[in-house]
Amino acid sequence: MLRSFLIYLSKAAWAQNMVTGWKFAWRTASRFVAGTKIEDAIRAIKELNAKGINVTLDHLGEHTSKPEEASDATNEILATLDQIKNSDVRANVSIKLTQIGLGLDERLCAQNLERIVARARDTGNFVRVDMEDTPYTDKTINLYCQMRQSGYNNLGMVLQSYLYRSEADARKLLEDKTPIRLVKGAYQEPADKAFPKKADVDANYDLLTKIMIDAALAAGSPKISDDGRFPPIPAIGTHDPDRIEFAKQYALKVGLPKDAMEFQMLYGIRRDLQEQLVREGYQVRVYVPFGTHWYPYFMRRLAERPANVWFFISNFFRG
Repeated sequence: MLRSFLIYLSKAAWAQNMVTGWKFAWRTASRFVAGTKIEDAIRAIKELNAKGINVTLDHLGEHTSKPEEASDATNEILATLDQIKNSDVRANVSIKLTQIGLGLDERLCAQNLERIVARARDTGNFVRVDMEDTPYTDKTINLYCQMRQSGYNNLGMVLQSYLYRSEADARKLLEDKTPIRLVKGAYQEPADKAFPKKADVDANYDLLTKIMIDAALAAGSPKISDDGRFPPIPAIGTHDPDRIEFAKQYALKVGLPKDAMEFQMLYGIRRDLQEQLVREGYQVRVYVPFGTHWYPYFMRRLAERPANVWFFISNFFRG
């Protein structure tokens, strides 16, 4: 019930206007968001790189309502790619397609997406296309495939283990050696589209992990690039120790090298686990969000764990 309510609030304009006006809200959100400016994000990346951790950088934003907003968001992502190159940090970028116009016009979104992947190619970088809620699943995959068919090989996808369809999507995408970040899913979905029980989501996560690792082996175990920007095929995006342990043990069993798989986690969450995995010799990438449009992302982080809600409430009473 609480999770459903918080996800509803993540999309409610009235709630966004209210919460973003509270000074303490940003104090709490800054645990999960690197800052509002690119300079803040670059500092965070350098700190993580110094610990042996790579980064995927997300200039926050989604569901733009005007073509001009989608164009502005695209330009900001282009500037982010340029800044990564100029700063010589070990980072790539993640983007949401509704940020660059998917909810407005698919052709507009395709044009903006091609501008981004072309700039990434020119700057020697990689683009991860995030998965949003199910009204956009088919459109997101279709646009990804359109870019691949246009000759762009420097992008990958995200799949969500709580969706029934993700096994079929994974098998299809992996035929083209698509780099996939696997997550559980952070949106509210109906029971006819998503597993309602956590145990089923976890079981499907492990199945998809196995499918990705097998596909990486079949593709010759492509490794992370020397500059840390191009990921291997399987990216295990979770803070769940059981899911991480399954991936480690299965990869060991079938012989996938540690640098042919990476674990991805969110900025500000389980830093101890991130550093532990690095010490064990695994590749770790942290998803670092930044920007002024932090509210929807922040509310989904609250929805994921009750402990995050109590952290927010404690800041409320501190003023």
